[in-house]
Amino acid sequence: MGNKYYNSSEDTWVDALKDDGTENDYFETEIKNKLKSALQMPNIMVLAGSGTSLGDVVNGPKMWDLWLACTTEDMEKTAKDCFGESKYISEDIKNQNIEVCLSHCEAYLQVGEETEKTELFLNECKKLILKKCRFINDKDTQLVGHKEFIRKLARRKSKDPRVKLFTTNYDTCFEDAAGLLGITVIDGFSFSIPRIYDARFFDMDIVRRNTTTSSTNIHYLEGVYQLYKLHGSTNWSRDSDSPYIIKQEENVEAEDSCMIFPAKGKYQQSYIQPHLELIARFSQSLREPNTCLIIAGFGFNDDHLSEPILSAILSNPHLKVIIVSTSIENDFDATPPKTSKYWKIFKKIADDRKNDEIIFINCDFQQFSSLIPDLTALSPAENLHENMKKLFGGTHA
Repeated sequence: MGNKYYNSSEDTWVDALKDDGTENDYFETEIKNKLKSALQMPNIMVLAGSGTSLGDVVNGPKMWDLWLACTTEDMEKTAKDCFGESKYISEDIKNQNIEVCLSHCEAYLQVGEETEKTELFLNECKKLILKKCRFINDKDTQLVGHKEFIRKLARRKSKDPRVKLFTTNYDTCFEDAAGLLGITVIDGFSFSIPRIYDARFFDMDIVRRNTTTSSTNIHYLEGVYQLYKLHGSTNWSRDSDSPYIIKQEENVEAEDSCMIFPAKGKYQQSYIQPHLELIARFSQSLREPNTCLIIAGFGFNDDHLSEPILSAILSNPHLKVIIVSTSIENDFDATPPKTSKYWKIFKKIADDRKNDEIIFINCDFQQFSSLIPDLTALSPAENLHENMKKLFGGTHA
């Protein structure tokens, strides 16, 4: 499916290509104008889902890949021991879902008898998922889109509020991309070794000051952004002796991992620290006035994140939302459980309002990164042009 965006005022899709296969200049011009307008908002927050780590370039695992890893090859015997021959991997495709599978396992551990085999299977699955999510082996090649995305967002004025990047992904794509660019990430961990999690670090910032004079003038360091990993990370570990201590380490084992693994219990686990604090900051950021929210590669299957977004869209009059996915057009037409119910809800809100408060772009994350304009300050002439259009009711770019 090609690149396109949804024009809510006319209930139509605008294609990146014309019928004859040539480029539609109107598409890119219109998209960049819409993005430029939205990204001039003082507050920018991003919600990045698993779709930002998929594709032939990044090559992160899909949920289907995790299902196959946990139920075939070396895991096949363990799965059969857990479920029995008759129930092992139902032929019904709707049951071939790693999240549903692990949810059933966790539920059985709470109420079942003779749970040893189930617990073994669950632990082996977690080890495989952790291994699959450590897929980055060529940062320069795999993280091209992530680098471009971060570089462009980092070009905001340093005096503006820091970009807040929330992600449900376990992988380290965004922090690794920032490292390649020499950009500082505030991620809630101390700057000392070992890196210990403390939410107070999110309230700190990095400034540049002149140490050769007694001047008190300070300047905020350029290119800093805040990273909130809502479901944890492959390099987060929970101290076995002091569970409230979270460290950032390499080669974390599954039993020590501080990750919310795929299961319906994600909602309950999000109310355990450090995830509770991260979710709270996500909800708080959605309520900030004059905010632009970019949602990329997120399918709205996590109710504990989708509901706060819906609430913010309905109650925050100064919120602009940009939703990016490779399957939006199909998601609009499909019905649950094939897709999330929120797609139709958001589309209806956009259709009713008939403005650019919600922008839908059908493309992948790498393509979206190339469409984002550089967030440098507008020139005086551009500012005058924008203000004149607003004053006289012209089309808002």
